[in-house]
Order: sequence, then structure tokens, then C-alpha cells
Amino acid sequence: MRCIFENCLLFILDMSAGARSRAAVVGGRYDMDRAGMEDLLKRRFFTAPAFSAYGGVAGLYDFGPPGCAVKANIIQAWKNHFVIHDSMSEVDCSVLTPKPVLDASGHTAKFSDYMVRDAKNNTCYRADHLLKQHLEKLLEAKETPEADRPAISLDLARVDDLDQQGLADTLRKYAVKAPVTGNDITDPQPFNLMFQTCIGPAGDMPGFLRPETAQGIFVNFKRLLEFNAGKLPFAAAQVGSAFRNEIAPRAGLLRVREFPLAEIEYFVNPRHKTHQGFPTVRDIVVNLLPADEQEKGASEATPAKIGEASDKGIIRNQALAYFMGRTFLFLRKLGIPEEHLRFRQHMHSEMAHYAADCWDAEIRTSYGWIECVGHADRTCYDLTQHSKCSAQNMAVHEPFEDGPHMVKKLVATLQKGIVGKAFRKDAQHVFKYFDA
Repeated sequence: MRCIFENCLLFILDMSAGARSRAAVVGGRYDMDRAGMEDLLKRRFFTAPAFSAYGGVAGLYDFGPPGCAVKANIIQAWKNHFVIHDSMSEVDCSVLTPKPVLDASGHTAKFSDYMVRDAKNNTCYRADHLLKQHLEKLLEAKETPEADRPAISLDLARVDDLDQQGLADTLRKYAVKAPVTGNDITDPQPFNLMFQTCIGPAGDMPGFLRPETAQGIFVNFKRLLEFNAGKLPFAAAQVGSAFRNEIAPRAGLLRVREFPLAEIEYFVNPRHKTHQGFPTVRDIVVNLLPADEQEKGASEATPAKIGEASDKGIIRNQALAYFMGRTFLFLRKLGIPEEHLRFRQHMHSEMAHYAADCWDAEIRTSYGWIECVGHADRTCYDLTQHSKCSAQNMAVHEPFEDGPHMVKKLVATLQKGIVGKAFRKDAQHVFKYFDA
């Protein structure tokens, strides 16, 4: 479970600017005087663009005294609600991450968004965001024919589902232009979002500023397991900064390049993905938008009990359902109204490479529905990858409850004498291959 504090804070500030009393929901977001709110935040020094004396840097913000107080209160409330309530093990891991760690996790190869450029002045835009904004404007425009609206709504619902070619085709289909200049745009290209650096004066150890806080927990799994007496299940938590080189951070605190994350990894026997606290959240009613409904074109969530959704397999395991219930209670505790809160399941082609199921807690702001907390069943992907790439055993031994089980296995044995005669000096390569 991953919580983005900036988005919680954004909603609180968004609504506290007086929007809640006069908000009219339009196109999945509510209208408000956002420019006035942002001006107020700067004048009262809740937040301000970083390094503004030197012209500022997009996507970097400083927090002033009142902003720090609100942020600290949210973080402490999160720790009380999750870490202390469930007796989790808290860690604080390094921000600098060597490249092999992120090679193993898949971030080096896959942590990308698609980018387009203004064909004349080279201004960069994130392709999916540009397409969403264009489609939303078409739906809001009175001159859009009624007959075209269902197809536009369906394409809008599927934006997150599009691959590189799909994005290119849909951008061309709607003749999307650069929003400021009206110029043509280039075809989408992948852009890796990680900040790269070198560790040490020799510059021969490439590294990155971490794009998430999870990997520090995974590489410390054996130590955490030992700390928890070698028993499953247990949960580890971490609060710290993450860094992403966003393509076009143009929405205030919503999309920034440095931000605090709160992460929980719950380690459980894969045959028993349960949680002892599940009965306490079973009857909580939340707004759910499942993947299969989205694929049919639905965009409205429907209320459902956490327990019933888990029993029916809509939420695919009980442990995941438990943390969704706890997240709902936490966000309500922060003051977020139920009508502005939903859980959206990732569609099949949208699902991260490591996930078997994933639900985002989304909050409706003046920017629309925004992901605030991600809940993913990451299976054993991360531990398997780190075990393989580091040559460290990250398996857990659990004795069977009913005693030892006898299992017959067919094992191939290499006859090294025969192989040695046949391959001679190359035999060592054959031995090494089969040993692996």
C-alpha cells in the first residue's frame, strides 16, 4: 500500500479554499477558484515554488510553516492509524539506490511515461494527460454532437489502457495539438522518469534517486523476517521522499518531482492471503469501479461492502481488501467526504508488471479524480527478482501444520564423465549451465 501525501494535502487545501460549499461537479471534477487558492497558499506560505528567487524549477515546491504543520499532522495521523494500530515494523532506507537494485525490480527498463513534443518549439507534454484534457474538453463543449459523445467517453475511459501505438493512433484520430501554441505534436516516445546520478568520486557506480520507497523494504526482507521471529505474516512501513523526473509538471502540488510517500508492504503466505483484522472492515461500504466495468465504458463507481466484494472475488484477496478498508477509514478521518472518494481497479493491460491485482484510492479534486493511495498485490515478484539478482536467499521456511509431506520428484543427474569426454575443455561451461 502506497500513500502520496501531497495528494491528500492537495485535497484538504483544495476544499478549505471555500470550494466545498459552492462546488458543482462537472466532468468528474468540481469548479472552484483555483488561481485564488494557489495565490492564498503562496501569500500565507503554505507552499511556494522552490528557488523562485532564481526563476524557480517546475515541479519543485517548498513548504512554509503552516504547510509543514499540516503535512506533519497528516504523517503522524498515518503512523497512528496504520503503523501503531497494526504493530508494523518501521524502517528508514537510503534514498540513493544503486542501479543493480532497480535493474532487478524492473524500474530501469519499464519505469517510463510516453512523451510528445510541440513540433516547432520542442515543449514537452505527457501524452496520456494531453489526450485526457482534449477529450474532456470535447465532452464539455456544447458544439460536440450528441452522437459522438459515447465514443469519446469510451476513449476517455481507455486512455490509461493504451500502449505507445494506441496513444499515437488516438492522438491522430482526434487531431490533438499542442495546447498553448496549437502546433502539431510528435508521436509518443517512452521517457524514463528516474533521476540518474553517480555514487562515489570515481563515477563508476551508477545510481538513481529512488522513484519509490518499496525497494528498500524488499532488500531488507531477511532482516525484517528475523526481527519478526521468522514468522509470517508481518508488515513493514516507511515514510520518505521519492523522486520522479516528471515530463510536464504543470498542476501545482499534484504532479511534482520530489514528494513524500508512505509505504506498507504486508508479507503473507501466498496460499493464505488473509488478515486477522478483516472482520473489522468487512461491513464498510465503499465506492468501487472494477476493471470489467471500465472496459465496458463505465466511469461511475457503485457502493459495495468490502466483505462482499472480497467474497465475490472483485477484490481478489482478503489482505488487499483489509488495507482498502483501513485506507477508507483513514481518508475519511482526514475529512474527505465519501462522495469524493472511490477505489478504481487497474484494467488488465494497465496493470503493473509485478501486480496480480491493483486498486487506487482516488479523490475527486478540482483537477478531477486523482490517485492518492495505491493498493497492489505484488505477488512474490520483488523478492524473487532480488533473490535471483543478489544471490541472497529470500525464501521463508514454514513447517506444515500436519507434519512433513513426502513428495516424489524426478531429478536429472548430469553424468560428468561422459560430458567431459565429449566437450573436453568446454565441459566446464556445460556444468555451470546445468548447475544454474
